[in-house]
Amino acid sequence: MKSLKIFSLAMMIAFTSIINANAQSKSKDRKAARIAEIKKLVEDQNFVFDANYVNPTRGVGRALTSGYDLTITKDTIISYLPYFGRAYVAPPYGSTEGGIKFTNTNFSYTLKPGKKDGWSATIKPKDKNIGKWNDVQSMYLTISSEGYASLQVISTNRDAISFNGTIEKRPAKK
Repeated sequence: MKSLKIFSLAMMIAFTSIINANAQSKSKDRKAARIAEIKKLVEDQNFVFDANYVNPTRGVGRALTSGYDLTITKDTIISYLPYFGRAYVAPPYGSTEGGIKFTNTNFSYTLKPGKKDGWSATIKPKDKNIGKWNDVQSMYLTISSEGYASLQVISTNRDAISFNGTIEKRPAKK
């Protein structure tokens, strides 16, 4: 009877260990697949930075609702990001347009290896209009190998602002 209890306990411990080891193996496989996916997206210059937190130069950072992003492809960048901070040139009277919202096809994209297998990307629009109230000089994107990213936006006529978020695959066109 005592040996049956010991045998049952030993089998339960062995079974639990096997399940735990299998779960850890699957977790490592998923992580490796995510790292490979992020590497391909960043190097192919075909991804979306999905912003979930904003850090203005002045004021308090805050969580963002879904829907704010920066889409990057080889020939186009599309920015749909909010803006909080000081603007030195006001938008036109009656304008309801705000934030960092633009589409640009004339830009430079420089990718360099970063810390811990990550990357640093510099995006600079080439057709600058310094007199325009929402002009963007440059964007600096720091990306981790696991897909976490930080974006800093430098504007001509506004305070700098930064965002935290993740790198995601571009959704398929409908």
